[in-house]
This record gives sequence, structure tokens and C-alpha cells, in this order.
Amino acid sequence: MSTPTSTPSSPPASGTTTPSNAGILYNANGDRIIPSSLRPDGTLRKEIKVRPGYRPPEDVEIYRNRAAASWKARGTGLPPGAEPKEKEKEATGGGSAASKKNAKKREAAKKKAAEEVKKEQPKEEPKPNATARTLKPEEMTEEEKEKAAKALRKKLRQAQDLREKKEKGEALLPEQLEKVVRVQELMRQLKALGLGD
Repeated sequence: MSTPTSTPSSPPASGTTTPSNAGILYNANGDRIIPSSLRPDGTLRKEIKVRPGYRPPEDVEIYRNRAAASWKARGTGLPPGAEPKEKEKEATGGGSAASKKNAKKREAAKKKAAEEVKKEQPKEEPKPNATARTLKPEEMTEEEKEKAAKALRKKLRQAQDLREKKEKGEALLPEQLEKVVRVQELMRQLKALGLGD
């Protein structure tokens, strides 16, 4: 049995009046026509005869190779025997009782492993650095005092620059405001080193 879309040159079996995708029908003589229709303004369009052998683009069937289509869709599905991810399971109503039980076991094992890792990690003690805050000036060598004084001068210079910005009306971050507040402390530490600054 042929349809108008597959063989437009031969009339369909008697009694079929379905139009093709382009709207082409067969009349009583077996000719292909586009039936008359009503325009939006109310006037009537004439019936148009379609010349024999013409197939409009809407009626041309697109060849689809099944092998090529399956090759293109190969990455969209799951491989045989694979289960959908947890989110997909929840969306489809969950899994079986056994899969839920296994999921709980996996979660418990992950928590246990995380706790063991936390226990194994030693707590790191802060490393002492040779600044005026960690060592008393009396315990420092001259070289350590110079190094500490250099670091304190740098911090003091930065704090004073930030103070000037603040006085000009610029907005400062909370960390920068803390540095501005510590200017007096930095000056006191530098004086405690006794290097004549």
C-alpha cells in the first residue's frame, strides 16, 4: 500500500483523503492539487494543480540510516548492566531495598574513613619565626635583631601608608584597618629592639 508521500505520481487507493506534508491532495480524476482555501481577508484562493512528478521539499522523505543513528546516540545511554546515578534514582522513585541498603553501607564506610584520616593527621604546631614578638630582645643576636627590625620597619611603613589613605577618605578593608590600629604597637616593638630607631 503506497502513501501520497512515498509515491506522489500515482494516486492513492480509493477513499483516502489525507493531505501530504505540503497539503497536496488527489482529486477525483487522480490529479494532485492544493485545495482551495480561505484567505485571512475573507476571499477564496483557487484550487492549484500540481504538475506531475513534482515533489515539494516538505514531502521528500529524509533518509535515516539506523546504524548511523545508533552510533550517534551511543554515549547518551548507560552501558548494559549499569545502574543510574543516585540523583537519577531519586528522580525515578529510588531503587530497590538492596540498593538502598548498600548505599547506606557505603555512606557509613566513607564517614568512618574520614574519621580515621582526621585521627591520623598530627596537629601542626606553629613555627616560631625570629621576630620581636616571639623572642625577647635580650635573647636575640645582633643579626636576629637587624632582621626583626627590618620586618618591623616594613610593617610600620605599610601601616602608615594605610593610615594616610584612611585620612584621605579611601575605604579600607577590615584587615587593613587592623594594621592601622597596630602602628603604636609596632613602634613600641621597634623601640624595644634598641637599634636607635
